[in-house]
Amino acid sequence: MKSFASDNYAGAHPAVLDALLQVNVDHVPSYGDDPYTEAALAALGEHFGTQMHARFVFNGTAANILCLSALLAPWDAVIAARTAHINTDECGAPERVAGIKVITVDTPDGKLTPELIAPTIESLQGFQHARQPKVVSISNVSELGTVYTPAETRELAEYVHSRNMYLHVDGARLANAAAAQGVGLADLTTAAGVDALSLGGTKNGMLCGEAALWFGAAASAVQDNSFMLCKASAMLGSKTRFLSAQFSALYGSDLWQLCATQANTMAARLARGLPDSCTLAYAPDANEVFAHLPKDSIAPLQQRFHFYTWQEGSADSDCVRWVTSWDTRPEEVDALLDDLTSRISCVGGYVDKERG
Repeated sequence: MKSFASDNYAGAHPAVLDALLQVNVDHVPSYGDDPYTEAALAALGEHFGTQMHARFVFNGTAANILCLSALLAPWDAVIAARTAHINTDECGAPERVAGIKVITVDTPDGKLTPELIAPTIESLQGFQHARQPKVVSISNVSELGTVYTPAETRELAEYVHSRNMYLHVDGARLANAAAAQGVGLADLTTAAGVDALSLGGTKNGMLCGEAALWFGAAASAVQDNSFMLCKASAMLGSKTRFLSAQFSALYGSDLWQLCATQANTMAARLARGLPDSCTLAYAPDANEVFAHLPKDSIAPLQQRFHFYTWQEGSADSDCVRWVTSWDTRPEEVDALLDDLTSRISCVGGYVDKERG
């Protein structure tokens, strides 16, 4: 059974596994004081510039918690979309591990804008009985498969900075967002004014590992204490070389772009091949496709193609999510489309305005 449930289901890219084998020799210092970690940091610096501070961790939840907690006082809070991963899919870890208050805002497509967050910020800032909003966190790609453009990110950063706040990006699929728009990683982060980034790798060909990065003034503010915070939060790996070597393999070449482009191309193939009667729930900007399926068709399809029912819809249909990966092949997408077309007629949802 082929999985379209998540890009987490995919294995590691052979180049990543080879990189792990190459560093699995001799003894090197632990906790990141090794030449392999130094090389990985240099590779990331080529993308994000020298005004960067980074820590490698094992998963995205850890990267998000570390990025955010380093920027927050105990009385501060984070503003995020209601659909954000830190709010819906981390089992309360930000609250439990770091005491982070997440204040949510409703969005039509998973993306925050200055207009959407302004009422919340303006009502809370300076009110001494409330947690003070200090960070705005966005996901790029969003949890609904939509992407922020460099201009949209920059607009958010400018507004956030005008309120003496930081902008954080949950970049679990940042590579997909960049590849989808034909831009560099910096265009969606440092060049757009982002202060902190949870940089993904696991969803794009790595075995495990993510990175917490801070830029500019934020980097200067956290670099003296990030090691202790990482250790105190149970996120510091002793054999860091096995995390950092993967980042060198992925981001020290164009492998990140190749993997993300393959996943995005397969998602576009899937969205483009849907039956004429099938409209999409959200714009399929990167490697996730959301569509409404008749309820009675979902279980039979899932017997052959693993995917999730994302949200309940009308009495007759539910919204499902398909995710493509770096190793998804055209024939696998076509097999899903053939089975889908033979079974169903889709209903309701997002309509591409350019295509009508």
